[in-house]
Amino acid sequence: MKQITNTILMVRPVSFRMNEQTAVNNYYQKVLESITPETVQAKALKEFDDFVGKLRSIGVQVVVVQDEKEPDTPDSIFPNNWVSFHESGDVALYPMFAENRRLERREDIFVKLEELGFIIENVVDYTAAEEEHLFLEGTGSLLLDRINGKAYCALSPRADEDLLIEFCEDFEFTPVLFTSYQTVNNKRLPIYHTNVVMCLGESFSVICLDSIDDKKERKNVIKHLKEDGKDIITISEDQVNNFAGNMLQVIGNNDERYVVMSNSAYQSLNKQQITQLEKHGKLLYSSLDTIEACGGGSARCMMAEVFLPKQN
Repeated sequence: MKQITNTILMVRPVSFRMNEQTAVNNYYQKVLESITPETVQAKALKEFDDFVGKLRSIGVQVVVVQDEKEPDTPDSIFPNNWVSFHESGDVALYPMFAENRRLERREDIFVKLEELGFIIENVVDYTAAEEEHLFLEGTGSLLLDRINGKAYCALSPRADEDLLIEFCEDFEFTPVLFTSYQTVNNKRLPIYHTNVVMCLGESFSVICLDSIDDKKERKNVIKHLKEDGKDIITISEDQVNNFAGNMLQVIGNNDERYVVMSNSAYQSLNKQQITQLEKHGKLLYSSLDTIEACGGGSARCMMAEVFLPKQN
């Protein structure tokens, strides 16, 4: 069983912009009024291509799928919310909060992976929950400790507890539940995705403990991370706003470990945090300013990890 992989699926954007349907509970999104939609797309595309180039330069296998003009999917750049790929050969499909994000799910992506030699045994489909207005947005909502069989989940309008339990029963994970908050207009409101406040590597976790207002929940999360021997690297709420929670550990050339993040995340870290992180891999960062501003997501959201078995 592996916790991290060297194969990543990424979707190259064609009409990226701020998605008005997700902005209702993703408080990180901004309208960049001073630039045209065409400029937003051009900047996002350059950030995407530069990021893919950096990942490939360290030996990460990046499977890039080109998005299409129709249907209109402004958030297609974040595939980790609608799909997850597992070592068992199982693929999970997730119910999405925003109606226009449901259009991101594409069968042809599975065909492409099979053409590359990956084996898909079974598709576990949770999308019918959308009819009941229940959502669980993939590895945005679920932080999977694949080795220790735990699923960390910050409950929110996009992460339903009953659906999480169902996923955990199907995939044999133990749920670790909490709620993470951020201050918006002097109110504490739930953070939309777990992977904004937390990252889980082989031997470490980056987490904003200050966002977990309930002391019991906070203690429980710490207990689980400690009992599994994770080095806990704490970040502040201000660093969360710079997407420092949105990191991913990957495998590069010669089995080398890397911790991947955006440039804004890296710039927000202090020396001690950088030293702590470097014990777990080399740091790789790339500018994702436009994608972060309009999309309200960052490096980790752009990478859907592929753990599927491969044909010999």
